[in-house]
Amino acid sequence: MRGITKIYPNGVRADNDVSFEVRAGEIHALVGENGAGKSTLMKILYGMERPTSGQIYLKGQPVAITTPHEAIALGIGMVHQNFMLVPSFTVAQNIVLGNELGRNGFVDWRASAQKVRELSKQYGLRVDAEAVVDAIPVGTRQRVEILKALYRGADVLILDEPTAVLTPQETIELFAAIRQLVKQGKTVIFISHKLREVMEISDRISVMRDAKMVGTIEKRDASELILARMMVGRDVIMRINKPPAKRGAALLKVRDVEYSTEAGVEALKRASFNVYAGEILGIAGVEGNGQTELVEVITGLRAPLSGTIELDGRPIARLSPRAVRQAGVAHIPEDRLTNGAALPASINENLIVDRYEDEPFTRGGFLRVGAIAHNGDALIEQYAIRAPDGTLPVGSLSGGNMQKVVVARELSSNPKLLIAAQPTRGVDIGATEFMHDQLIKARDAGVAILLVSADLAEVMSLSDRLAVMHNGRIAAIFPDARGLTEEEVGLYMLGTKTMTQAEVEQNW
Repeated sequence: MRGITKIYPNGVRADNDVSFEVRAGEIHALVGENGAGKSTLMKILYGMERPTSGQIYLKGQPVAITTPHEAIALGIGMVHQNFMLVPSFTVAQNIVLGNELGRNGFVDWRASAQKVRELSKQYGLRVDAEAVVDAIPVGTRQRVEILKALYRGADVLILDEPTAVLTPQETIELFAAIRQLVKQGKTVIFISHKLREVMEISDRISVMRDAKMVGTIEKRDASELILARMMVGRDVIMRINKPPAKRGAALLKVRDVEYSTEAGVEALKRASFNVYAGEILGIAGVEGNGQTELVEVITGLRAPLSGTIELDGRPIARLSPRAVRQAGVAHIPEDRLTNGAALPASINENLIVDRYEDEPFTRGGFLRVGAIAHNGDALIEQYAIRAPDGTLPVGSLSGGNMQKVVVARELSSNPKLLIAAQPTRGVDIGATEFMHDQLIKARDAGVAILLVSADLAEVMSLSDRLAVMHNGRIAAIFPDARGLTEEEVGLYMLGTKTMTQAEVEQNW
């Protein structure tokens, strides 16, 4: 890719004269902060976006890629961070969808399934061709996505945050499969925020910052610190340093909480634990094991079927979300775009959306614009939100700055309990460092924090105690997160190991 520039109609320059080169048969990592331009660059390569200027060359020849179909025809495949699979279809049906084997208008499903089995064996990507996608683990779905691209003849594979929702064991298996692909002549572009993984899997690493290519270095010349400095433009503290927790009283008590989805699936099975003032209780687990339902039951977004939830001695189960917030619960939701922010509204408005009826923002039934603006200016400065002023729509901010708006609103409410669900998902290394610092400051100020994260390294390093959820149950609670290994916790996440109920209760 030579001199790629992308300017959107609103004047935003997503890529600025970017050149990017990938050698055949290598694993090439592409890293950068949110808004650095790497996603736009890959969308241009895959035909999802058209460049304003610049040229793409494939095997030395200039090519025009205006649609994903053209990219696939040229041997370029992309596996997106959010899986694009039909849950009710089998693995084989998903892989061959749109390119089914058959004749005279009839699909030969037996031949399709056999072809999938052959591909699975050839590339070391183990899947059950007949299994329904909705019933298979996240790691297996990742393999299905990769096989889907390989089935269509991809020689260059773009993997966008492929380990975001995988356990350590599933990540090891994925990396083994990626290396197998390269041995068989494939080329992989690996996009990730996890610098440790980038150092483990890649041959070369390209770094983008502020819509420009900072540089490309060989792995042997790189380190996590060097890459972080290239990404952010300053030194970044890679390790989380926090003083020992000064644990107070049990502020949140969850006992025997059960919840079933609308489809009748048991999402929570007698979940019980405490969260204490001045501590971070982390919850680890493969996504889809009840974490989302647990958070939404506590925050009033769902009503439990049974069980009790108390905050500072007061029952809060089945209260409305507003009543739960008024009781002293703040909530950083896992999906900031849908549940965390009103995108068309301004930064200032988003910062008071839960307290606009209170003084000093309202008087005599009228909003006080000056007070709202003053509050916005103060929080923008305190939380280092990159925006010229608070009148800017939240939807125009980068992912990291949007998350800072949500964190600023929640922490400025002076909560007793903060529930932080995936607080750094899709957030770059600089913003992640800031979020971690804010969570530790809140903990040290006496706030009880329930942290839910699919990033195992994050939840283990931030937490004072660590719980693991598997299949809707609290499979384990470790009284001290220090000394645990990712591999050990991963076994509990997969359900290979579990604590007895007595052991879990002992660590409530």
